[in-house]
Amino acid sequence: MSPLLICFIVALIVSAIGFKKYVWFISIGYGFSVAAIGVALLCMFGGVADWGLIIACVLFVLYGCRLGGYLTYRELKKASYNKKMKSEIKDGKGMSVIAKCGIWVSAALLYACEVSPVVFRLQNGKGTDGWVVAGIIIMAIGVVTETTADVQKSLAKRVNPGRFVDTGLYRLVRCPNYLGEMMFWTGVFITGIGSNTGAGHWIVALAGYLGIIYVMFGGARRLELRQDRTYKDDPEYWAYKNKTPIMVPFIPLYSVAKYKWLVA
Repeated sequence: MSPLLICFIVALIVSAIGFKKYVWFISIGYGFSVAAIGVALLCMFGGVADWGLIIACVLFVLYGCRLGGYLTYRELKKASYNKKMKSEIKDGKGMSVIAKCGIWVSAALLYACEVSPVVFRLQNGKGTDGWVVAGIIIMAIGVVTETTADVQKSLAKRVNPGRFVDTGLYRLVRCPNYLGEMMFWTGVFITGIGSNTGAGHWIVALAGYLGIIYVMFGGARRLELRQDRTYKDDPEYWAYKNKTPIMVPFIPLYSVAKYKWLVA
């Protein structure tokens, strides 16, 4: 059985938690699927992989446990958040089992494709080179960025729950947690450069990378629309929005609300 297929099966098993609550397919199930894939890769290749790829797999575990743990805490402990999200995210009630299975399988497939650059490098017996070093550095920065953004938002909301967050990393972009996510997967994609063999590997790796980038911009659009409604009468919010890029620092993209094809 190929390592990528094993990763897909692992993601299927872990993300099946979404059958209890629809959104968990792409939230809690997502984070813990990546962590479980990291563990699976360490079990499969831990005895032969060199230091760079071991670090990449460990970063999968750290990234996934942090994200899955944070989302679980938010889901179980923050009643105000859950109440607000009821009107924003479909709960899956009335959705057919076939439709849920389609989402389950496609989500697990995306997770497997996302990690595929590291999987292919391990499978091909390629060791650590400059691309791997650059990739794991960017992955680590992504984890730190996403974690810092979540902590800063949580602290700011404790001080003023009714105000948007524009401090810390939120001075640079309005969605620094999504920026950290994109940086992490950019690093993963970079680790595969120089080790992918054939068009098939590149197609799978690109599908995973472009897929998660699309999801992140879709999430940013959903957040922007929600904030526009919440702070519609707050001139400080509109001033902040009009001068702060939504996702990437120094790139003057301030809004994605009009791009209806961004659905997440």
